[in-house]
Amino acid sequence: MLVNRQKRIFLGWMILALLIIVLVCRLAWIQFVMKNLKPPGSSHTLLETSLLQRERGIVLDSGRGHFLDRNGLPLTGKLIWSAVLFPLHSEKENISEETYFKLAHILDTDTKKLKETWTSLKEPMLWHAQGSSIPLALNDAQIATITEMNSPRIQVLPYEQRYGDQESGMQWLGFISGQRKENLFFRDYEGVKGTSGLERTLDSLLQGVGPTVVYYPIDGKNQVIQDMKPMVKAGSNPYYPLKVTTTVDVRLQKNIEKLTEEAGMKKGAVVVLDTRNSDVLAMVSRPFYNPEQIHPEAGEWGNRAIKGAVPGSIFKIVTAAAALENELTSSKETFYCGGEYGKYGLSCWKKGGHGTMNLRQGFVHSCNVVFAELAERLTSNQIQDTALKLGLGRTVGWQAHDVLGLPILRPFDHEESGKVFTESSNPLDAGARVQTAIGQRDALVTPLQAANLIVTLLHDGEVIRPRIVNHISYANGQHMKTLDPLRETNIKRGISRETARDLLNWMEEVVLKGTGSSLKHSVWQVAGKSGTAETIVKGRPRNNQWFVGYGPVEQPRYAVSVLVEEVTPNSKHQATKLFGQVMDLLSSFESSEG
Repeated sequence: MLVNRQKRIFLGWMILALLIIVLVCRLAWIQFVMKNLKPPGSSHTLLETSLLQRERGIVLDSGRGHFLDRNGLPLTGKLIWSAVLFPLHSEKENISEETYFKLAHILDTDTKKLKETWTSLKEPMLWHAQGSSIPLALNDAQIATITEMNSPRIQVLPYEQRYGDQESGMQWLGFISGQRKENLFFRDYEGVKGTSGLERTLDSLLQGVGPTVVYYPIDGKNQVIQDMKPMVKAGSNPYYPLKVTTTVDVRLQKNIEKLTEEAGMKKGAVVVLDTRNSDVLAMVSRPFYNPEQIHPEAGEWGNRAIKGAVPGSIFKIVTAAAALENELTSSKETFYCGGEYGKYGLSCWKKGGHGTMNLRQGFVHSCNVVFAELAERLTSNQIQDTALKLGLGRTVGWQAHDVLGLPILRPFDHEESGKVFTESSNPLDAGARVQTAIGQRDALVTPLQAANLIVTLLHDGEVIRPRIVNHISYANGQHMKTLDPLRETNIKRGISRETARDLLNWMEEVVLKGTGSSLKHSVWQVAGKSGTAETIVKGRPRNNQWFVGYGPVEQPRYAVSVLVEEVTPNSKHQATKLFGQVMDLLSSFESSEG
């Protein structure tokens, strides 16, 4: 009997011990494993959920990597000070009318709206200006006024403003999505993601080690405990987030943006390349966009500098190169332009024609008849091949395989390839060749391709892929990776040095005595080619105006393309004028730096 009783007691203790062991194991599993797991249907781990029950966190910085211009000036990430409102205990909490009036003035709102917003708060709130998606930046005087109020219900905190709430022509930079006004609180925060531009193409490299969050302890009534100090949680990795240094000069970029604004350009682009290595020094797209207020259906966030447009007479550079390379004409041959070609409904832009001229003169005066005759001698393949050799009809922006863990890196987001002929074009259709040879019909060229075409000629026919990212660094400044310039050596030989130099000489004459003669009195001697393309927009005739060229002629430093889209026919050539203004601006930059 006693033995049985002892056995039962022993068995009971064993069962109890086993239960305790199971409980301890379960608690250890929760403590060390499950706390970092997300339960089904939840976007937070158990640890985060427990913290959220007694704390409220406000995201002050996404922890994302940043962009710099070529001189180290920041393109993203500006520290501002913003007001945080905390929930009131009740609508009758003692806040004087004078305080409401002062705060409403500081916060750029009216007293009524401030009261309604404040009394309805359930969570701390970063105050946003009316109509803005980012917190309102406070100046020193406003910060001092709020601090003097010594109110526990409003505080001033630092906040990282990624772009600034303003429009620009830097669509190549792009924008992020995910960090909206309503999810600046940690429990609703799902991080940010690059949606366009460099923000998208480099998104995986820009992800940091988590956001910077300020936590406030709360009581059972969801009120901030004033006697307990807030805690700040931030990543401490010395290497992340990364810094991306671009090739762009932000001062030059902003000045060109201002020129396009003053010129009244509604739609188009300006691209400035360094002739030494085809680095993008400025890339302006119009209409401007505000990266903090994106309207997807409007499309202003699209980068028009890498979108194809009908090129008009700047495509005659390709046609002239094709004719010279295939020895279908010579410097001694003469052509006659009487104003009408007599076929395909083609006529010259100059009424009455240009009379007798050679190819050089036909190029300088942009004679359609001369180039129509050349097109009938050329085959579609000869035109297409020459365009490809010059970097047209294909994407030309910098790209590389197996870089920084990415299978392929293309910094230019959604760069278009342009076009010479469509797949359905009949290679035997002489009319199609003629229209394409003067930059009409199916031909499409991007402003980036057009500027790079000039760099290609200056390098005796060698294509260099334009680069917009120079290098990437760690957070502590340590160098990570340089994206070296890419010269195309793996494709068949480009055009000859002789042809490239002939075309450059002819561009000089375009400015001295041809269609670009209005540029003769520029600060620098410049060279280039104008173009006017006929288009139809919503059933109405419109023109694309182009000017592409380089300067100074004596020692070329810059290649520039200007595209002004959807201009009313017979308008003054705005692209030529703007090209001259950009070149004069570059001259002033050179003088100030020298």
